[in-house]
Amino acid sequence: MRTKESLWGFFASDPQLSFNEKGEARLFAWIGQEQFERNPDGSFTQGETKFYPFKMFRKTAEHAYEKFARGDTFVASGHVQKFSYEKNGETISGEEFIATHIGPDAARTSYAVDRGRSRTQHVESAAIEAPDPTIPQQPSPRPMTL
Repeated sequence: MRTKESLWGFFASDPQLSFNEKGEARLFAWIGQEQFERNPDGSFTQGETKFYPFKMFRKTAEHAYEKFARGDTFVASGHVQKFSYEKNGETISGEEFIATHIGPDAARTSYAVDRGRSRTQHVESAAIEAPDPTIPQQPSPRPMTL
């Protein structure tokens, strides 16, 4: 099972789309994460919202740019990357999230899914059976993509 780091948040700025000299897309935005602390009585107290730089690249960036706007909540997977640069003689450093996948946050967003074709067109005529859990299974001879 392949896993990646993930985060949830909201777009605190309008996503910006740009292209490099090879024509590859780059999306940049500031994202926010609300912070909450659980109190001894089980209630929550909202803390200060934290903001982070957020990037995506290539086709995924183009799709996200079409779908998301300032204020939209999301869940994304990818990785945290540290950065450092000089500005006016001062070293600026921090962390940014590089996303490879993104979708709406189902816990905070109402949305509709447009699948294009009906689901029955995607299903082959033969049923797929789950393996019998009582029989030891051999590992797949090649990597599996879910």
